[in-house]
Amino acid sequence: MPYFSKLLFLLFCLSIIAESREQMTRRWTGPMETHKPGTPLSKKTHDGTKTKKIKTEQLLRVDDFDFSMRPAFAGPAIPVGVDVQVESLDSISEVDMDFTMTLYLRHYWKDERLSFPSTSNKSMTFDGRLVKKIWVPDVFFVHSKRSFIHDTTTDNIMLRVFPDGHVLYSLRVTVTAMCNMDFSRFPLDTQTCSLELESYAYTDEDLMLYWKNGEESLKIDERISLSQFLIQKFHTTSRLAFYSSTGWYNRLYITFTLRRHIFFFLLQTYFPATLMVMLSWVSFWIDRRAVPARVSLGITTVLTMSTIITGVNASMPRVSYIKAVDIYLWVSFVFVFLSVLEYAAVNYLTTVEERKERKHREKQLPCTCGMSHARTMMLDGTYSESDANSLAGYTRTQVVSDEQEKMVVHLSMSSDSTATKKKGIFKGYRGFRIIKNTHAIDKYSRMIFPGAYIFFNLIYWSSYC
Repeated sequence: MPYFSKLLFLLFCLSIIAESREQMTRRWTGPMETHKPGTPLSKKTHDGTKTKKIKTEQLLRVDDFDFSMRPAFAGPAIPVGVDVQVESLDSISEVDMDFTMTLYLRHYWKDERLSFPSTSNKSMTFDGRLVKKIWVPDVFFVHSKRSFIHDTTTDNIMLRVFPDGHVLYSLRVTVTAMCNMDFSRFPLDTQTCSLELESYAYTDEDLMLYWKNGEESLKIDERISLSQFLIQKFHTTSRLAFYSSTGWYNRLYITFTLRRHIFFFLLQTYFPATLMVMLSWVSFWIDRRAVPARVSLGITTVLTMSTIITGVNASMPRVSYIKAVDIYLWVSFVFVFLSVLEYAAVNYLTTVEERKERKHREKQLPCTCGMSHARTMMLDGTYSESDANSLAGYTRTQVVSDEQEKMVVHLSMSSDSTATKKKGIFKGYRGFRIIKNTHAIDKYSRMIFPGAYIFFNLIYWSSYC
């Protein structure tokens, strides 16, 4: 019996030791809270994520309702407010006649099926995973070519639900939409483009789409800028759109006006074209007998103008009407081409006149038949001083009047002429005008071509600026 009592006492002591060791283990492995000196003691904030709560779907009663139908189905149209914040205007394409814009699109509506009890009246914010389980407005972009919701690093979708059932649905979208541009005044044009929003399935009897705060519903980043355009203004409008097969729909418009910068086109198009026209006028001061010089200058300016016109049209859509830049370039091309035709006319008329004068002079010259040492020579402007010295020993017998373009001289050989007589003859030739190298058409062209081009520029810039 004493042994049995000792055994019970030993077991009791072992149980006490084991329990005290377990309490010590819990004490050292449990979280320790420290208090920072200088801060008031306050009650620990409750962390809702560490307590067992019901699921979000159960809190919002997602499974209790059919969210395939709009709120207040079979009742009045549900109002859906919209506001937009434009983040960037990425590009404007004249060739494709479209624009690309990145924006934040926000929807506001009330769905009483999503109301939930709350003592603090605070909203709950969710990501895009809940959007697939509830009803959201089916807003789309009219006349859009491409659009997508950004998904880096996750889908850029935010859903905020308030206790009374009000919902804020926001997403970040990049859209490329059509813009009907008029290039009749290009590059001195102003373009107006619109981004249109509309419900795809719900007519105005089921969904009333409106700007939530009027003109204040559209916010623009002040840092937005484009290389070729100056953004003048953004504004919002709304109207009804009718489809013959489905009915009337509310449509919202974001309209912006762009004015093109002209300086780039002045440097790349207008100045080169003007310089080519002025370069073609240089041929009016070149000797009409310098055929290679004048022809090569004319052909070069014509080909350069053709290259400028081709380069401008390559960056433009193939429209069927005339643009302002086309008028300037083609008029400049006509001026360059007329300068080439002007020299063709000068060269032809010169040849005709020479033939007539040659025939006329041959009739007026006396017969030189039977003269042993007589020759007939025609002097033109191509003779140099050495060529004139080679005429030593010849005496002048007849000179045609100074008003004629060429001088035909009948020379006879004189074997007894002296050196003194030779010097006296050619001293008179130095002051005598042998040939006139400037045609009357060149003289008039020097004044008519620049005057007509200046007059054209005055009318052009006063009409389009």
